[in-house]
Amino acid sequence: MKLEGIHHVTSITADAQANVDFYAGMLGLRLVKKTVNQDDPTVYHLFYGDDEGSPGLDLTFFEYPGARRGRAAAGMVHRIVLRIGSQEAIDFWAKRLGVEPGEGSLMFEDPEGLGLELRVVDTPDDPLIAEHPEIPRELAIQGFEEVRAYATDPERSRSLLEDALEFEPQPRGWEARGERRGGRYVYDAPPDQAGMPGAGTVHHVAWASTMEEHEAWRRRTLEAGARPTDVIDRFYFRSIYFREPSGVLFEIATIGPGFATDEPIEHLGERLSLPPAYEHVREQVEPLLTPLRNPREAWVR
Repeated sequence: MKLEGIHHVTSITADAQANVDFYAGMLGLRLVKKTVNQDDPTVYHLFYGDDEGSPGLDLTFFEYPGARRGRAAAGMVHRIVLRIGSQEAIDFWAKRLGVEPGEGSLMFEDPEGLGLELRVVDTPDDPLIAEHPEIPRELAIQGFEEVRAYATDPERSRSLLEDALEFEPQPRGWEARGERRGGRYVYDAPPDQAGMPGAGTVHHVAWASTMEEHEAWRRRTLEAGARPTDVIDRFYFRSIYFREPSGVLFEIATIGPGFATDEPIEHLGERLSLPPAYEHVREQVEPLLTPLRNPREAWVR
C-alpha cells in the first residue's frame, strides 16, 4: 500500500484576485475549481492545476480578506517545489518572473511571500500541464516535486513517515511513491523567530490515496499514535487530517471523484461551485465572496 505522491498543498491568501493573477496569469496554471472552504463557507477555496485538475498539481488557497502576512517557522511548510523539464525552462521562468536564474533550480516567492521553487526533475511521472498562450508547453510547470518544512528534530517524525505512511527514506528527506506518481517531503533547520500563520503560509499538505485504501490509511495513522479525523466527504475527494510529530498538518485525500463531478472539464473554475450540502447557502455566501476576473477567460474565447 503506497501513497501516490502529493495530492494538493493548501495555503492562505489575503487577496483572491491578486492570487488568481499570479497563479493563473503569471504561472500559467488553470483555475480548476472556484468553491468555498467547507469548514468556513464564507471564504473562497481556490484550486489551480493542470487542464484537468489532476491530483499531483493542485495548489489551493483559502482567502481571508485582509489577513496579515504570516511567517513560516518550526512545524510549518516553508517552500513548495514544482517540476519543470529543462534548463531552458529555468531561463524562461527567470525572465518571466524577473529573478536571477540558477543551475537547475529557481527560487522565488509569490506576492505574499510564499516560498516557491521551480526545479528541473527527471521523472517517469506524466507531466501535468496547463495550456497558456504565453508559456510553451515544453517549458510549463509539470507537477509537484516536494514540500519543505521546518523542524527542530526530524527524527521525531521518522517512525510515522516510514512505518505508517511508508515513505521511502532518501539522502535528504523522504519520498511517497505509488504506481503512478511520487512526491518528496524534506525538513530544513528552522529560523530562530516564532512562526505566524497568515497570508503567504501553507495551511496543510495532502498526500494522494486511492479510494479503496483510504480507510486503511486512517487505521494505520491511528495505530501509529496520530489522531486522524474521521473520513470527511469533501465531494470532490475524501479526506482525513492529522498532525505529524514535527507539527505539520497532513491530509490524506482520495484520487477522485474529481472536479468534473459537478461541471464539465472545459468549463472548470468558471463559476462558483458548491457541493450539494452547501448549495442551500449560495444566496447567503455568494455576495460575501470577492468577484474574480480570471485571466484565462481573455484567451479561451
